[in-house]
Amino acid sequence: MSKTDRIVVGAIAGSFGVKGEIRLKSFCATPEDIATYSPLYDEAGKEYTLKITRTIKNGFAARLSGVRFKDEADALRGVKLLTDRDQLPALPDDEFYHTDLIGLEVLDTGGTALGKVAAVLNHGAGDILELRGPKLKGAVLLPFTKDVVPTVDLSAGRIIADPPEEELE
Repeated sequence: MSKTDRIVVGAIAGSFGVKGEIRLKSFCATPEDIATYSPLYDEAGKEYTLKITRTIKNGFAARLSGVRFKDEADALRGVKLLTDRDQLPALPDDEFYHTDLIGLEVLDTGGTALGKVAAVLNHGAGDILELRGPKLKGAVLLPFTKDVVPTVDLSAGRIIADPPEEELE
């Protein structure tokens, strides 16, 4: 069973122009697909319909229902936009939504608990799991590759990892 019924698919980066359009950042694999996942919701559950008006640098200009003026669009800067999980496409067996990985227990190949996934990071060279746990001195970063993370078992709520020894010192 999933941890959440809604998944973040984008964020509002502020206003665009003076007529109530927003600057939209899409987190979708195909960025323009965000418009097909309507309705969208903010984290408080308020519902929006979205219409992309044009492509702009680093995202899209778009219209959100209920937003008619620049100051209303500016007030939404930083708001995350979510969609119902069942609106999103099913993923292949070796792909995961980040939200499903966060909070999973991470065990080494001998069954020893290493910590839990605190975040999934991506700085351009692939996904990285950030682990935190009582036995760790701080955050431990693991490349999210088949070599380092051979098993992800969502139904059991755990990940089996084979980190390089120096990662856990």
